[in-house]
Amino acid sequence: MAVEDKNISYRIYLVAFAIFLMAIAIAIKLTNIQWVEGDYYRKLAKERTVKNFVIPANKGNIYSADGSLLATSIPNYEIRFDALAPKSEAFEKNVKSLSDSLSILLGKPSYFFLNEFRKARANKNRYFLVARDLSFTEYMQIKGFPLFKLGPYKGGIIVEQKTVREHPIGKIAERTVGYIGFDAEGNQNPVGIEGAFGKYLDGKDGKILKQKIAKGQWKPIRDVNEIDPQDGYDVVSTIDVYIQDIAHHALLKQLELYQADHGCVVVMETKTGYVKAITNLGRDEKLGLYSERLNYAIGESHEPGSTYKLVDLMTLLEDKKIDTSAVFDSHGGVIKYSGKSVRDSHEGGYGKISLARGFELSSNTVMVQAVYNNYKNNPSEFVNHVNKYGLNKCLGLPIKGEGKPFVPQPSDKNWSNLSLPWMAFGYGVSITPLQTLTFYNAVANNGVMVKPQFVSEIKEWNRTIKKYDTEVMNQKICSQETILKLHAVLENVVKKGTGSKLYSKDFSMAGKTGTAAVNYSKNGGSEKYYASSFVGYFPAESPKYSCIVVVHKPSTANNNYYGADVAGPVFKRIAQKIFTDAPSTNEIKNINRAISKQEKNYNTYFKKSEKKYLSIPNLKGMSGMDAVALLGNLGVKVKIVGVGKVKKQSIQPGENLTKNTTITLELS
Repeated sequence: MAVEDKNISYRIYLVAFAIFLMAIAIAIKLTNIQWVEGDYYRKLAKERTVKNFVIPANKGNIYSADGSLLATSIPNYEIRFDALAPKSEAFEKNVKSLSDSLSILLGKPSYFFLNEFRKARANKNRYFLVARDLSFTEYMQIKGFPLFKLGPYKGGIIVEQKTVREHPIGKIAERTVGYIGFDAEGNQNPVGIEGAFGKYLDGKDGKILKQKIAKGQWKPIRDVNEIDPQDGYDVVSTIDVYIQDIAHHALLKQLELYQADHGCVVVMETKTGYVKAITNLGRDEKLGLYSERLNYAIGESHEPGSTYKLVDLMTLLEDKKIDTSAVFDSHGGVIKYSGKSVRDSHEGGYGKISLARGFELSSNTVMVQAVYNNYKNNPSEFVNHVNKYGLNKCLGLPIKGEGKPFVPQPSDKNWSNLSLPWMAFGYGVSITPLQTLTFYNAVANNGVMVKPQFVSEIKEWNRTIKKYDTEVMNQKICSQETILKLHAVLENVVKKGTGSKLYSKDFSMAGKTGTAAVNYSKNGGSEKYYASSFVGYFPAESPKYSCIVVVHKPSTANNNYYGADVAGPVFKRIAQKIFTDAPSTNEIKNINRAISKQEKNYNTYFKKSEKKYLSIPNLKGMSGMDAVALLGNLGVKVKIVGVGKVKKQSIQPGENLTKNTTITLELS
């Protein structure tokens, strides 16, 4: 018995000792957690319950040259409800009137909201969705509703804001105005002005502290932000909405008429290089509709065809190899080089004609002979000129995706006996429409080559952050003597050459037609189609604008796929719309006669404008123009949505008047 008691005692001591060791281990661990690892675990706990969330900054606006909005960020709000935040007394007192208010605003029955709020309260839902996709005006109304006006802690309102990018003029110039797209792997793919000037537009994001609540949801801890977001700067583009609209619809009409695959138009201000309009339309094969799919004007490099002949003429005249009066035999419209035929589009050729006339009629045989005969022994002499004109390199545009030009060099291993003659009528070379236009614009601008520009300045309200002045790429592309001769032949192309169908005695234009075969070498020529183009400037005697039109794959059903037939009418329509749609010259009688309605409207506005305001006035019913003028005089910034008279205002009448604040007016 004594032995057994002794064994029991040993076991008790052993268990006690084990417990003692465990206690020491626990104490050491607790000490370690408290003093050694404590900071880590406290930080981890905080990160899992409290976290900073990014508040995206509002992007700056993109404006047209005439002040129209091309892209803007619209605030979008989502309202949720923390059903445990309000006390029972406050909840019961306000929930019915809150439901009634939401019913009127959101168009659902009052009992629907009442039941949902009570259900959320019963289920202890701390993140109940009330409404989403709300405008700023709607958000401000809801924020003032019963219960919600008590705030997030006493009223349970949770507000989440995001911004949505809108394009007020729709799809017109979409590829150039731009957006932030995503590739197949989810990486950002910035497009157009939006992408190129993102560092100015994006602003700086802010931060807001949120606390984790039920079911992995997060609620703002306080009303104010940890770091307020800084809005981006505004970008003022060179686009003119009026000219853009003309160019878009002129091209669209012609694409539909010829059932073409795609096309582009660029209108550029001659002296500044400001791009006033750029439209790129491609056809959806399934729907048969045209939209801005790719920026063909900037990104599509291809063989230009006859528009490249201006390079020939400029080089020949500049080197004084020949004059425009030199006569060439067109050899019945066919001439061979190394067994390959160069043909004129006119059956039988043009007989014996001058170089100038050959250019005006776009004779391949004449232009090729002129270049080949004078540079065959030293092709580098010709190609060096092409390089000097800058046609062998990109323009260096800020917008991504510029197509690379190609000019064969005599030192290349692929240079052959056909390279020079083929280059002379626009084959074996590659160039984008905008690069071609830049070259022609230099001729229109008396030899000064300017870089195309899409943005004129960066602004913060009325303060200019950065201004983009005209950038000269080549101070004098050729001599003034050569320029004057080129002016004459380009004008004659329209008067009596391939562009004679476009001629109008009332309005002068100058330019060059082009018709290029595309994909003629693929699959034995089975994929061949035509690209029709016209490039030039107007008015001819004092150029203000240059313009290029390119239409790919027009229907060949009636054999009128040539540049003068397909692209030329678009050029003419744009030029006429800009300069010859003159206002009526009918005599206006009794011009000083008072009009009672006009007098009444003016007096109403005048009285309001003279009043001294300490708070935001009631603008409802005023015309948009009068409202903008009135607010402008008060130092308030205005954003307009719609047309007509003021229907809603984002800042309610009677609220404090703060200068440089922004008010959104909804017109109808």
